[in-house]
Amino acid sequence: MAVPDLPAGEIREDRLAAGYVFFGEEDYLAEDFILRLRRALISPEAQALGLESFDLSQTRWPEIIDTARTTPFFFSPWRIVVARTCEEGKPEKEAKEGSARLSSLDEKIIREYFRNPASKTVLVVVISGAVKRTHALVRFFGSLDEPAVVLVEMKRLKPAALRSWMSGRLAASGKSATPEALSRLEEAAGSDLRRLEREIEKVAVFVGERKVINIEDIYQVCDWTKSYYRWDLADAMKKPDLRQSLLILRRSFEEGEAPEVALGGLAGLFRDLLLAKLWLKEGRDRKEIFAFFKPQIKPSWGMYQQEIRSLFSLVERMTLGEMRWALRELEEIDLLIKTTGAAAEPLLDRFVVEYCRRSKKSPERRGPIWKATG
Repeated sequence: MAVPDLPAGEIREDRLAAGYVFFGEEDYLAEDFILRLRRALISPEAQALGLESFDLSQTRWPEIIDTARTTPFFFSPWRIVVARTCEEGKPEKEAKEGSARLSSLDEKIIREYFRNPASKTVLVVVISGAVKRTHALVRFFGSLDEPAVVLVEMKRLKPAALRSWMSGRLAASGKSATPEALSRLEEAAGSDLRRLEREIEKVAVFVGERKVINIEDIYQVCDWTKSYYRWDLADAMKKPDLRQSLLILRRSFEEGEAPEVALGGLAGLFRDLLLAKLWLKEGRDRKEIFAFFKPQIKPSWGMYQQEIRSLFSLVERMTLGEMRWALRELEEIDLLIKTTGAAAEPLLDRFVVEYCRRSKKSPERRGPIWKATG
């Protein structure tokens, strides 16, 4: 019996095996399968009772098998039992052989169970990490009768399979995307299926009733995922929108971005503005300058005029002195962080506050923000 198509396949009760063993690095595939099992087999009022989860580092197999044999809760005839173990970060030998090793009694109990599995119960084993078929648990389950247990290797999706997966997720939302949009979505979110799913959900909501997602939609909604919210932050600073700028900075730190990434994003913005200012003074064409900084935005796109106006509005509004002030302040913050161990977040917050205050008032040079506001 073959496992249903994991990314988008329909769960059918008459095709389910008694057990599924997922192993490998892309554990999202297992979690997605478990989620779809719950939705397909367990009634809404029994969601909390129809699924039992166990950590193999803390629970013995006799308890797991006893649970699988227990009659399901009366609200739903189905029971899903999940047993997980993670081999990520463990010594190579231990990860290869398996940390959750089976005793002879464990093997006997499991074999007996799958000879006569409980009706309307699905046992899902998830072994995550750099795990191959040589792993002790995988080898054991692979030795059981194939109709009863299905092995599923959770490989990282290759480009063609990843595109197919994204298209399937979009289709489930009643959407499709142009090839360019799919390429940019992959660049923005990488091959992380969890992140890709979040971005697909966001862009599907963003386009509303429109059925086809284009590359402009991806730029407006998803580009922050790979480049430290660079576009979001730049747009907020251009307005300037103090509240939004601070929220974006906070979100970047909450998601574990290194201070150097935040500093680099801000410094890059002001370096671009300074260079654009100097090129304008030399008489260069605006479209040529814009194409240098944002070559991905084509003149034929609807957002082109808005983006070019936004950039040059700020270039014209700021003086060379203000741009150089911002770069000096960021250099000082970088030096403080590296030499004194000062916390980056409050320093960058203060910089953003001072920048927004200055942009709405006189461009007159003021003292260092950590002295003036600290």
